[in-house]
Amino acid sequence: MGEDTLSGEMYSLLLRLGVTPNYRGCLLTARAASLAALQPQRLLLVTKWLYPQVAREFGTTWYAVERNIRTAVTIAWTANPALLETLAGCPLARRPSPAQFLGMLANYLNSRSAA
Repeated sequence: MGEDTLSGEMYSLLLRLGVTPNYRGCLLTARAASLAALQPQRLLLVTKWLYPQVAREFGTTWYAVERNIRTAVTIAWTANPALLETLAGCPLARRPSPAQFLGMLANYLNSRSAA
């Protein structure tokens, strides 16, 4: 599955989670999740490897990337917790961290591309 297809799939999923493109976090989350799907080991060092890469591409700081992804997580947790639990594959007692959220999204993309 190509990068464009991954991005399209990700935007569709984020919309279903309630994260719309009017949030900057939508773009940043989609890019970070797409990169994580292409190279899952990026999830091991999100603040050192993944967030800085996204920050460079969008002309911002890694901290702003994390903050915007955290906002996307909060929106998804509020708007569609059932879908979020489906992505997690288990009940969620609390809102996932940004890194956990990206892991769920990347796993979704990879499972779609394997099908």
